[in-house]
Amino acid sequence: MAKQSKIEAFKLNGTKEEIHVVFPELKKMVLITRALEHELRRKMINLLSDLNKMTVTEVYLKMKIEQSVASQHLAILRKAGVVSSVREGKFIFYSLNKNQLEKIASFVSAAAE
Repeated sequence: MAKQSKIEAFKLNGTKEEIHVVFPELKKMVLITRALEHELRRKMINLLSDLNKMTVTEVYLKMKIEQSVASQHLAILRKAGVVSSVREGKFIFYSLNKNQLEKIASFVSAAAE
């Protein structure tokens, strides 16, 4: 079970309210938002959105960046769960993890309220 912490907050009318924060989940969302805040990674997401799946070679050639740069940024996106990878023979294909992107969109919408 994830570790929860209680934070006491005060409503405007002066009554106390308990807020439960699940820190591992919060840490994961911070990792994801950091992954998404980088312009190059957002461009990769858009590219993968248009083409569905790509190898790192296709990504770096299409974006006109170094292979090592593409690999590093794809690794960050993979660690954040934004992209997933599948090996097909000698190639590794990257694609968007649409379930994770939907969760992110829901989280951002709820946080913006």
